[in-house]
Amino acid sequence: MNALLSFFVSVQILLCTVLFRWLPPVKTALLPAEGEEITLPLEGGCDPWYYEHDGTFYYCRSVGNGVAVRAANSPAALPGADETVVYRAPEGTMWSCSYWAPELVYLEDAWYIYVAADNGQNENHRMYVLRSVSPLGPFEMLGKLSTPDDRWAIDGTVLKIDDRMYFIWSGWEADADGQQNLYIARMRDPAHLEGERHLLSTPQYGWEKEGMPINEGPEALVNRGAVFVAYSASGSWTDGYCLGLLRLTGNDPLDKNCWAKSPVPVLQARDTAYGPGHCSFLELNGTEYVVYHANETSGTGWDGRSIRMQPFYRIGKTPVFGNPLKAGASVRVPLPAAEKEGASQEDNRQ
Repeated sequence: MNALLSFFVSVQILLCTVLFRWLPPVKTALLPAEGEEITLPLEGGCDPWYYEHDGTFYYCRSVGNGVAVRAANSPAALPGADETVVYRAPEGTMWSCSYWAPELVYLEDAWYIYVAADNGQNENHRMYVLRSVSPLGPFEMLGKLSTPDDRWAIDGTVLKIDDRMYFIWSGWEADADGQQNLYIARMRDPAHLEGERHLLSTPQYGWEKEGMPINEGPEALVNRGAVFVAYSASGSWTDGYCLGLLRLTGNDPLDKNCWAKSPVPVLQARDTAYGPGHCSFLELNGTEYVVYHANETSGTGWDGRSIRMQPFYRIGKTPVFGNPLKAGASVRVPLPAAEKEGASQEDNRQ
């Protein structure tokens, strides 16, 4: 029964994605009536992690062998905000080098950063967890976050469903490179996993295999009574890098048969937006936004990536991203609450 349900959900995602790919990527009705206009791309960079907590917005990124965080009262202000290096790794450890795709989250009265690191050798990449009482640090290294098999791991993210937490990441099946899959495990607490890892998704379609068969960059989208995981597919150095989508259709997130996969990418290359992928999500005053990186010029690989942000729609509960916006396009985001109040008072005085 669950296999049949997953099939129908996959078809639904397919139809929604294909239909709206031919329509304008932003519906005016979905944009805030008042707000700040931002021009794309926002800035150079990759793997953007935008996060909101109690009205403050954060941008968390890797800086060599460490992690930096910016804070602002609007996502539009993040590109120019002051940056604080919240953690710098010591030399001579298994986590001294190659910090990739950090994610800053607030869980159980503390701040955590999940980040991949190694000792200078890619085969030793593992997920690590940092903790602090403040989003601007300093953060302390709590250690490696892994299951008993201790395989290669990057791009870890937290999935919360009610009072349960799961960790999803990209990893190798064994000890050799050549394919990356998505894995999931239950979390005992924000700093520890429990039990074995479970296979969640493998590259199966042609659009997931350009450059190399890869599923990576998983990001949870839990809203409106549905659980989705967006992920990045194909080699991040190719124009074919894109977003795929999974939807939970059963009761057990650890069972891959309880997930439906879109048979087509839900966000893929268009002019001046090549290789769109590795996203995060924000919801601002009821409008949902996807933040991702892409390249303005075809064939520029890792060197040409820049940060983009745009709203997306829903058909029922299914997110529909449309086409990536071109470089030079404008997007409107809501004004911060304090600025809206100030603007309202100014209007009343006139």
